[in-house]
Amino acid sequence: MIGGGAKISLLRARDGHGTAPVTQIELFFDLVFVFAITQLSQDLRTHLDPLGVLHAAILLAAVWWSWVCTSWITNWLDPDEQPVRLLLIALMLAGLALSISLPRAFSDRALVFAAAYVAMQLIRSVFMLWAVKNFDQSNYRNVQRFTLWFCLSAIFWIAGALLPAWRLYIWLAALALDIGAPAIGFSVPGLGRSATADWQIDSFHLAERCGGFILIALGESLTVTGETFSTEPWNAANSAAFLAAFLGSVALWWIYFDTAAERLSHAFAKSEDPGRVARAAYTYMHAVLVAGIIVAAAADELALVHPADQPSLGAALVTLGGPALYLIGNGIFRRMLAPKFPPSHLLGLVLLAALAVAAPYLNLLALAGATTATVVIVAAVGAVLHRRQMHHA
Repeated sequence: MIGGGAKISLLRARDGHGTAPVTQIELFFDLVFVFAITQLSQDLRTHLDPLGVLHAAILLAAVWWSWVCTSWITNWLDPDEQPVRLLLIALMLAGLALSISLPRAFSDRALVFAAAYVAMQLIRSVFMLWAVKNFDQSNYRNVQRFTLWFCLSAIFWIAGALLPAWRLYIWLAALALDIGAPAIGFSVPGLGRSATADWQIDSFHLAERCGGFILIALGESLTVTGETFSTEPWNAANSAAFLAAFLGSVALWWIYFDTAAERLSHAFAKSEDPGRVARAAYTYMHAVLVAGIIVAAAADELALVHPADQPSLGAALVTLGGPALYLIGNGIFRRMLAPKFPPSHLLGLVLLAALAVAAPYLNLLALAGATTATVVIVAAVGAVLHRRQMHHA
């Protein structure tokens, strides 16, 4: 199949303005990852120890990488073409197997997890080689490079699944290969390296896709909050925790989407090197944002179930760490496309640091309420500063 290449072009039609729409099949594909986010959040809440957190970080990185690499492919290929649709459906099946295996990925379902992840990366890459060979020679060499990198990392993913005693270390190496490869341009001896300036990016499409994943994560955090609250006996304490969780999710949405997301997507489109921005701001930094949402969702569950308890070290870390990760990730994301790190985010990080000092003297409800108040303040201050900036512009 690869040797001859596709007979008709499966590439997206470019209108020169970077405005290719997100298609229905792409949104359908995303539904698999709603389940994955739920699995990760619940698993983190039940394993609040250093090893559990490290496991969750590795699994989240793998989930994000399988999703974001697919979004790059559909940035180049047209999902309305039948072969591309069939590709996405096949990737959905592998993604569902990956999601199902997440809670036991470091135990008896390691091989299912690794095989599903490797299948997603290699099937997608081989299909891309076939699709672009006859129609996009400038990108064909780039696809060859990242396919070879995925073949290399696949050895480590499968080896880690088969060697339980060394699994953690081998999978860390596999992840380093996958995530590090774009940073060095997928350099391959004899094939050279890819330059970000050569990556033809539809900026608005990729920005919308990554923003959509933020919505998936936020929506799933609300679902988990609602499911947890519905199964608990209702009282004043957990009702307050439920309200704090809801307002916290709203504030996180506001921080990302209130004018900033649209403004930054326009800055992305106008940048001198959209490929570099796509790699750093959207491919890498959005993973930190998603991690912050997942950690915050785990903290919301803890406050709903045990509102009067004194927070353990792990509970305090996730309660404060989720918003902190989100603010750091969103702040750096904005800084990549704007003149400075947002002052509102700096204020939020200072307030969270103060709460870390006060945490031993608060119960989970009070700590959750205070962190929610912090992100609400960040959202409000950010909105006010933006409107003042627009007024003086």
